Amino acid sequence: PLPLGVAGELYIGGDGLARGYHDRPGLTAERFVADPFGLGARLYRTGDLVRRRADGALEYLGRIDQQVKIRGFRIELGEIEACLLADPAVREAAVVARQNQLVGYVVADADETLLGRLREQLQAQLPDYMVPARLMRLERMPLTPNRKLDRKALPEPELEARVHVPPQGPVETVLAEIWQAVLNVAQVGAEDNFFELGGDSIVSVQVVAR
Repeated sequence: PLPLGVAGELYIGGDGLARGYHDRPGLTAERFVADPFGLGARLYRTGDLVRRRADGALEYLGRIDQQVKIRGFRIELGEIEACLLADPAVREAAVVARQNQLVGYVVADADETLLGRLREQLQAQLPDYMVPARLMRLERMPLTPNRKLDRKALPEPELEARVHVPPQGPVETVLAEIWQAVLNVAQVGAEDNFFELGGDSIVSVQVVAR
């Protein structure tokens, strides 16, 4: 059990719980687990990320088992979402992979310091490959007809304004031209981040080859 407002995976138990999946013993063993608080009882792991509100209701936040692969690393999006939800200002959070980049979305009150604060918190808690390249604040999350998060309807990330620092000297100029070619971007500056521009371990091999 978690404190009020803290996100975690929803487990279901009780007399109405099924015995398992039909003819799928492996999946049954994975999803139907022993209840640590009951004598011989079992719980079902839903894979849903929820938190309990002060009024006792459960608030659905998304799926925790949506795994993606970014820069060669397998990432559980729910783990990043839980870190975003740890900030008391964030009411809802979602993370998706777009064009080999992670994009985070939060529903929270307007605050000029919010996104910067969230990025610092994520960088302190997660490895760099799990920190979203973009963070966006939304008024509300798009929902499906059955009131679940519609990830496909999340808006395209807004490009953050960045100061262009021209490459200096022949070596930096050649490197910038290689990055532009393999990343398919119009302009690369001396202080740009390879991964934030869409690079990954596969593309880095192309850079080395060139």
